Amino acid sequence: MTEAQDMARRLHDAHDTYKEQTFTHRRFKHRDIIPVLDSLNGKGPLAISQVGESLEKRAIYQVTAGTGPNKILLWSQMHGDEATATMALFDLFNFLKAENDGFDSLRQAILSSTTLYAVPMLNPDGAERFQRRTATDIDMNRDALRLQTPEGRLLKKLQQTLKPLVGFNLHDQNPRYSVGKTGKQAVVSFLATAYDPARNVNDVRQRSMQLIVGMNRVLQQFVPGQIARYDDEFEPRAFGDNIQKWGTTLILIESGGYAGDAEKMTIRRLNFVAILTALTAIADGSYKQERIADYQAIPENGRGLFDLLIRNATVVRNGKPVTMDIGINRLEVNADSARTFNYKSVVEDIGDLSTFAGLEEIDANGMTLLPARVHTDVIDSVADLRRLDLVALQREGITVFRVRRSKKDNFPPQPVHLLHEGKLPARPLLLGQVPTFLLKRDNQVQYNIVNGFWLDSPMNGAGKVNGVAE
Repeated sequence: MTEAQDMARRLHDAHDTYKEQTFTHRRFKHRDIIPVLDSLNGKGPLAISQVGESLEKRAIYQVTAGTGPNKILLWSQMHGDEATATMALFDLFNFLKAENDGFDSLRQAILSSTTLYAVPMLNPDGAERFQRRTATDIDMNRDALRLQTPEGRLLKKLQQTLKPLVGFNLHDQNPRYSVGKTGKQAVVSFLATAYDPARNVNDVRQRSMQLIVGMNRVLQQFVPGQIARYDDEFEPRAFGDNIQKWGTTLILIESGGYAGDAEKMTIRRLNFVAILTALTAIADGSYKQERIADYQAIPENGRGLFDLLIRNATVVRNGKPVTMDIGINRLEVNADSARTFNYKSVVEDIGDLSTFAGLEEIDANGMTLLPARVHTDVIDSVADLRRLDLVALQREGITVFRVRRSKKDNFPPQPVHLLHEGKLPARPLLLGQVPTFLLKRDNQVQYNIVNGFWLDSPMNGAGKVNGVAE
């Protein structure tokens, strides 16, 4: 194991020591980070200042640390619903102010060689709604030329005035990206953004590639085969591409998905390790020994995953059996002022999906897809479901209920599919519909699919299965 890999392992194992306990889920708000920033100000090498303001007058803060000549700019939550790296930055701040923990020499090397400028939650208005765009409804990452958002103007101002050597552009990506065509989920993806349509490589972009090679190498020991490289097609409106063009080495880190980690706590830890690995390589210059070819060898993101892939199901069409694969995706629906969410799943694709993979898969060979049964009674409200023996009804294939009032804030723990009174369930199987149906073999229910989840799935935790009311 190389020295960098050994250090990364130590940081990974020690992460809980620095993990900011305020953030137990990724849907926190601007008001949640303010007291944490206040508590950090003046601690160790950290200094907090307000550097801007969002459209809706929320303060945007900068955390600075270090006295070294190499200026580093880091920003997170340019997209308001991409919060994994914001948590990791606060963990980094806790690491930087710690002492006598076995990492003093590493910390001193970083702080004496670099000056860090970190902007956690660049888009606080988007974070308030847990949405990608700013309050102007503009995607800030497509505003680098027109600069119509105050947040975008701030980011360009910081880059132009600080003139940092390296910038870290920290994002979340669709959790259904795969690593090439391997069928493995891309847990983290990197990108050394292009600065021109020809995707040329100058010294500035080469540095991005070299730093990514080192981060990829250390993360492979934690999630082997699950690191990818984002497509580097030049996007003339994007900040990453333009900042690379403006002379700052730009590293894009995209947090994808990891099995059983809906709140991305595992990927938060990987961000922490990756960023500290890169900062160390900048401090000691070791990145200069890395080869561009090793960056280009990282597999590109693929689009080959569904949340649930059902293979070889028999669906009756016009009285004739047809063999189909069914690709289902589970989409988050904001609830509780965007602090929590439920799922609403959709049938994304049907047909021959043999070139795709599923994060969960069912082999339905020999099984026939049939409609779920609808409960005979119309109930007044969701609360009344609790008076029924839902487990017994599920065994009979009854998971669809008609309700007069279907407010989605009081679901029972068991999966159910709600219909407004008078509405009938759509005939399965249709593209875009909520996937609620049965898979039967010899007239026996083998799988009971409700809102894209099968009842015995390990993914049915946290009470988030129910999010559908039609």
